Amino acid sequence: MTATTPVLTDNKTLDEVVNCLTENLPIQTQGKCEQRNIFEILIRAATQRDSIENTTKVLKNVPTSNDIRYHLEKYSDLISLEDALNKALQSRLPTGIRQGQQKIAIDFNLIPYYGEPSPLEAPYIYRSQAKNGTCSFYAYATVYVIKKHKRVTLAIKAVQQQNTLVAIITYLLAIIEPLNLKIERLYLDREFFCVPVIRWLQALDIPFEMPAIIRGKNGGTKQLIRDRRSYKTSYTLNSDKYGSVTFNVWIVCTYKNGKRREHGREFFVYAVYKVKLTLSLIHDDYRLRFGIESSYRMKNQCRIKTTIKNPTIRLLFVALAFLIINVWIYLVWHFISRLKRSTRQVFSDLFTLKQMLEFLRQAVDRSYGVACEVYLPSG
Repeated sequence: MTATTPVLTDNKTLDEVVNCLTENLPIQTQGKCEQRNIFEILIRAATQRDSIENTTKVLKNVPTSNDIRYHLEKYSDLISLEDALNKALQSRLPTGIRQGQQKIAIDFNLIPYYGEPSPLEAPYIYRSQAKNGTCSFYAYATVYVIKKHKRVTLAIKAVQQQNTLVAIITYLLAIIEPLNLKIERLYLDREFFCVPVIRWLQALDIPFEMPAIIRGKNGGTKQLIRDRRSYKTSYTLNSDKYGSVTFNVWIVCTYKNGKRREHGREFFVYAVYKVKLTLSLIHDDYRLRFGIESSYRMKNQCRIKTTIKNPTIRLLFVALAFLIINVWIYLVWHFISRLKRSTRQVFSDLFTLKQMLEFLRQAVDRSYGVACEVYLPSG
């Protein structure tokens, strides 16, 4: 490509997302409501963090919101949809993802839920620490690969009340097994700090690191925080229900130095298994996983606004946000880059996620036209 020839256009960007959905999530349609129409309306709603109802009002010559919902409800089996969504997520991966050992992270994405759940919703309402005025959430477990400061979602799971943490980890690792990734180490958040998870990961011989939950006044993990230095030791975590497990803990002592206008010492305690790092590097290494939170913020830039109670359709809307981000990373890697001396030089600043969302919006708007008039009903 020359400087006067575009490597990527808004139509090509839209086609890439639509094709990804069409290949993996086919939906039977009838009448004037075609599959591509549905996907383009979903994409347009996602780019604006808008509802399906408002999107169908903004665009001209599109199916009604009731027509869209009617067809979306054909995704009636959550397990089948979840499998199809994970295939879609894995269908657009940068080539470098499968090369060498990878850093993998598993995390929860909690979306606040308010009110009394219906029988359809109840199995999918997850209880956790209070946030945004509620202890109830729709919960989605996701597994990522962290590569060159990019975080690519490999799989997603809608968490049910009956799912144990061990079952969630096992499911996600099984989903990505066909990719033949070599796990250098696994990052987990403190939600997974419990006897069954630590024991299970040790049995699988997977290197991992996760922050310990600080408990107790004088005993428990609170006793590990002492002195003014960083150090390593072992710790036995006990559970009345699951017994006990012994593992290595690394305690890191840092100084706030005015961060958040605070001063003094700050301690971080990590449960560690077969991680090939020095004590001085463990804290900065785990902060890589904090970058996943930025993936969540990006996801919230392109998540469809909805009050739909159907857990299956809600899963589709959440997964679509992660899919759009995956396609963005894929396009940057394959089109906004060039090979230079056997390495790939990526110009990610030339095509940000915000610009991709604008590309998608304007391509859909140009295709259908945007309503610019309002009429009163007759009579």
